[in-house]
Amino acid sequence: MNRFTVFFIVSIMMCFTTDLAAQDWANLNRFKSENLKIGLPKENEDRVVFMGNSITEGWIREVPEFFAGRPYINRGISGQTTPQMLIRFRQDVIKLQPKVVVILAGTNDIAGNTGPSTLEMIEDNLYSMTELAQFHGIRVVLCSVLPAADYPWRPGLNPAPKIVELNRRIKEYAQKHHAIYCDYFSAMADENNGLPKKFSEDGVHPNKEGYAIMAPLVESAISEALKTPSIKVGDIGT
Repeated sequence: MNRFTVFFIVSIMMCFTTDLAAQDWANLNRFKSENLKIGLPKENEDRVVFMGNSITEGWIREVPEFFAGRPYINRGISGQTTPQMLIRFRQDVIKLQPKVVVILAGTNDIAGNTGPSTLEMIEDNLYSMTELAQFHGIRVVLCSVLPAADYPWRPGLNPAPKIVELNRRIKEYAQKHHAIYCDYFSAMADENNGLPKKFSEDGVHPNKEGYAIMAPLVESAISEALKTPSIKVGDIGT
């Protein structure tokens, strides 16, 4: 087999692999079998779905006891942006029929993981997820984006000011649209609006100490959400 033939075969394989990845851009197959197995909530089950990226996915890996024995379902996928989450929101959240969804997303959009994103684009996706949930009687906890002074995989973007502004907008939206705002940022940011080493090894992803700060904050937000009447369809957007 000559070098041209080898190159041709490798090129075809790369194109095929890329095409397969493109077909499941939102990673719809990631939780497909798990969602089928989990079934609908039991009577009086206060089911909660955590929708997010690697920060959510890492939570169950770093602190599995937080989810063990509780009606908490982790649907975080590393690297994801809000448009990807919006695409899989129906199957990974709505069809599981939780009482509450906890949405933590936006930092990968700012990092440009799936292309350039404005704050307005991120807002649109977060608010669309909120409206979809509320339309189906699911209470919403909108979380602040965690602090980050830089992204190790995309250095030099100076994300901190964008994160601060995005969080301001999310908080304002939550207050006006019957959602609960969970403020991780204020409890975790350092003087530079970054994530300090005591909470993270890379300045983006929490360690166990970081998740220990987040846990009571989200539990309080979930508790508040469960006490709130689910939104009637006609109330959405008012």
